[in-house]
Amino acid sequence: MGPVLLVLLLALILGGAGFALHVLWWIAIVVLVLWALGFVFRGAGTGGARGRGYRW
Repeated sequence: MGPVLLVLLLALILGGAGFALHVLWWIAIVVLVLWALGFVFRGAGTGGARGRGYRW
């Protein structure tokens, strides 16, 4: 009975991790798209310094 519970627990942990990683991939893709759109739709700014990147 113990090994069966251990295998089921391992399956639940790996299944949950796979779901969490899948969700994190989608979040990363959305953030990447928003970041790229920030470069595309950003105006020339003061002094015409377009394409310098964000100031962190």
